[in-house]
Amino acid sequence: MIEFFTAPAPNGWKVAIMLEECGLAYEPRWVNLAAGDQHTEEYLAINPNGRIPAIIDHAPGDGGEPVTVFESGAVLLYLGEKSGQFLPTDLRGMSRVRQWLFWQVGHLGPTLGQHGHFHLYAEEKLPYAIERFHRETLRVYAVMDRQLGQEEHIAGPDYTVADMACFPWVRTWKAQGVPLDEFPHVKRWYDTLKAREGLRRGVALGSDMRRQGEMSEEERRNLFGTGKAKLL
Repeated sequence: MIEFFTAPAPNGWKVAIMLEECGLAYEPRWVNLAAGDQHTEEYLAINPNGRIPAIIDHAPGDGGEPVTVFESGAVLLYLGEKSGQFLPTDLRGMSRVRQWLFWQVGHLGPTLGQHGHFHLYAEEKLPYAIERFHRETLRVYAVMDRQLGQEEHIAGPDYTVADMACFPWVRTWKAQGVPLDEFPHVKRWYDTLKAREGLRRGVALGSDMRRQGEMSEEERRNLFGTGKAKLL
């Protein structure tokens, strides 16, 4: 069984999708980010970075002690190797998937995360920061659109962990104000993936737990490391 430490957010949805698609047995362990669960010593022993997601695999392939993995990209690779699914075994296929997975964790996710923060959550609206990350958001969408104009999926003809990594972030397009119709290949890919049952179950995990309403000062500090007038 896999303990899955997560919250209803894009990086958590990546791993939830993979677990559902692979059919691996898991138990969600909810990390209340607004309450500061991620900063506790107990959780930092699992994920030293104090973010989600993380897993503990109590039945690793070598039959040894439980294996703990943090960072969403590393978790996806671990689960792909464990299950033998959604991860190519040939040299070139594996290389393509790793490149696009690392692109997601290094570009798509951080860019949309910062854009979302300054555009949606920051109390002080800074035009430079909003415009800077909006332009970069459109740039990474253009990169993805060009790739999907050449391939059916992000890393080639097959659906892989690279697609699972990208989908939850693209899912935020409306809130982020992205003109999705201007990226027709991304839209085609996004609409196709939405029909996958495993993916739908993954992004639905914890949907009833998403916080609503205004944040308190304590919640803002726990989520963003900020005070009222101090930005991340």
